[in-house]
Amino acid sequence: MQPGGSKRELAVGWEAEAVAAAEPQAAAAAEQVRVDAGASGEPERKAREESAKDPVPAQPRATEEGDARVLPRPPPALPVSRPKLALAPGLWPQGKPRSKGQSCKRSPSRRSGEYHSLRPVTVDSSKARTSLDALKISIRQLQWKEFPFGRRLPCDIYWHGVSFHDSDIYSGQVNKFPGMTEMVRKITLSRAVRIMQSLFPEEYNFYPRSWILPDEFQLFAAQVRMVKDGNPSWKPTFIVKPDGGCQGDGIYLIKDPSDIRLAGTLQRRPAVVQEYICKPLLIDKLKFDIRLYVLLKSLDPLEIYIAKDGLSRFCTEPYQEPTPKNLHHIFMHLTNYSLNIHSGNFVHSDSTSTGSKRTFSSILCRLSSKGVDIKKVWSDIISLVIKTVIALTPELKVFYQSDIPAGRPGPTCFQILGFDILLMKNLKPILLEVNANPSMRIEHEQELSPGVFENVPSLVDEEVKVAVIRDTLRLMDPLKKKRENHFPGMCTERKPRLPPVSDRRSPAKRHLSRLSTVRSQQLEKPEAGKEDPSDSDLAFASDGNLNPEAHLPSICLKQVFPKYAKQFNYLRLVDRMANLFIRFLGIKGTMKLGPTGFRTFIRNCKLSSSSLSMAAVDILYIDITRRWNSMTLDQRDSGMCLQAFVEAFFYLAQRKFKLLPLHKQVASLIDLCEYHLSLLDEKRLVCGRSGRPGGRPPYSGTPQEAAPAAPPAESDLRPCTAKLSHPRHAPA
Repeated sequence: MQPGGSKRELAVGWEAEAVAAAEPQAAAAAEQVRVDAGASGEPERKAREESAKDPVPAQPRATEEGDARVLPRPPPALPVSRPKLALAPGLWPQGKPRSKGQSCKRSPSRRSGEYHSLRPVTVDSSKARTSLDALKISIRQLQWKEFPFGRRLPCDIYWHGVSFHDSDIYSGQVNKFPGMTEMVRKITLSRAVRIMQSLFPEEYNFYPRSWILPDEFQLFAAQVRMVKDGNPSWKPTFIVKPDGGCQGDGIYLIKDPSDIRLAGTLQRRPAVVQEYICKPLLIDKLKFDIRLYVLLKSLDPLEIYIAKDGLSRFCTEPYQEPTPKNLHHIFMHLTNYSLNIHSGNFVHSDSTSTGSKRTFSSILCRLSSKGVDIKKVWSDIISLVIKTVIALTPELKVFYQSDIPAGRPGPTCFQILGFDILLMKNLKPILLEVNANPSMRIEHEQELSPGVFENVPSLVDEEVKVAVIRDTLRLMDPLKKKRENHFPGMCTERKPRLPPVSDRRSPAKRHLSRLSTVRSQQLEKPEAGKEDPSDSDLAFASDGNLNPEAHLPSICLKQVFPKYAKQFNYLRLVDRMANLFIRFLGIKGTMKLGPTGFRTFIRNCKLSSSSLSMAAVDILYIDITRRWNSMTLDQRDSGMCLQAFVEAFFYLAQRKFKLLPLHKQVASLIDLCEYHLSLLDEKRLVCGRSGRPGGRPPYSGTPQEAAPAAPPAESDLRPCTAKLSHPRHAPA
């Protein structure tokens, strides 16, 4: 006998037995899924038939010592190969779905087989922070794949807890816009809304009159003194908010600019002082505000969604109008949850219609029972949200092109914003502030005894916040189109199938047990040496459900823009100015316009004339830029910021188009600039086609400015004084 012959015989015998044992199982699996002729897996079936024509000769069974159950696998040098098994298409021998690859063809005749090959959406939650618990629940409901410790391979969605720069990403989608944190700070938001108030004062009367401290303290004191002199019975109250404050930190009320606390604020940090709303709507004699969740799905084109439900946060002391005696009662005047939770009167409730935190829908139901027109309330709130976002988007575009320049790889962005709104006694909504990072916690700490705290579930928070995160992910689903192709009816409107959280959960202990399990899973370390699964490997996670959203309720986010774009597009004048500003920035990644870029803007738009020389343009640039740079804290870049450019644009519009309201002056100048730029781009395009050196690509802006009409003739406009005066640049 040749050396190694016994091992060969044993190996061949083992192979024959394995084939014989696998054939009945494979035949049963094929019968179960009813494989059609020509389906995937046919090449493997032919290989089996050919091997059957030339069977392997049977070998005697191995002795007990060399039983196949304990026989080591043959060495690689031996020419022994196992025949392929005929299995159901798209399945491994273990019955799990196969990933895409050269050895797995998708059957065009079986939609279920196609869906099994679709991988789940991947979400990197390593930077989620306080929103982690709600995010985990959302991912689990969607049957997606979470990577709590990050992943070396790119993920589809990255969930950041603070800002766009929480981690360096170059693909996929991230739930933060660059610059959003800076844009919704008290001072920046007030300036953005103030610009819109100068253009459309009647449309932006939902924001309290504001002054920026310390820059405008003298103006604030002078205006208050002037009004009091004209109306001695006027007894105003003002609220002071630190620029970078959050959770009610540093907020206090004053009755007069001479208040000694205001002097201390001027020395410490910038702040905003606003008129205090003295007549709010009360429920159960308590003041409350509304936290609404708004999804900014896209910046260009602009796409806005509003959650159908929000949170109502109540004060914990009965409300009285401000007097010198009760100005310090923060539990009476400030609705911040982070403050009132420390009040002894704070009421935790699992009901959505009682307690110190309730759902907004429960408030609307109560108002409706009293005859209030709820549709009018919602309409006013939607209008407030759209107008506020329109005020924020111009500078957000500048931030966006700075961090993600056009033509360079980068992620797409979306963001959930928290709008804090107060209803006045007459049901008019007032914007208090906008939060870039609204709290998504679904539990809070309760002090059981001094120094001893316990995590207590908040069923009201979970009811609202999980739905917002889950449906935001559904709207941003990068594989949604593929699923729609497989299941055309999956996006049809569905009735809610998930019962309310209050019905599904009871006991707080069960909730706390789940939270502790989530945290323990978060702290577990990945197995040593385990590689990140590839996207094709993730297809194994499918549980065979043909429609993963079949069990979910209808989406709780309602689109309001571009749905109502026709009603609000006329307000987007500053947005069109931002497009001009970005065009002339020159260097990619910068946020300020240099003197050369400003002169190029004047020349290309043909704004210079005998009354406005280029020397006057240079003086205008230096004067406005110097003043704005002295008011901003960021001195890293020199040049003209967007708000300074807007002021210069207003000045030019007032000079060129007189005797018109400011918004018509600005609109006319924008039309003129877009008209000249479109002619210039057409000329460059023709030069490029003819082989001569060309310039930048044709001008493209928002849809309403894509094809600008001929500019209005200056002779058709009557001269008059301008609405907005600039003392340093009076109209000529």
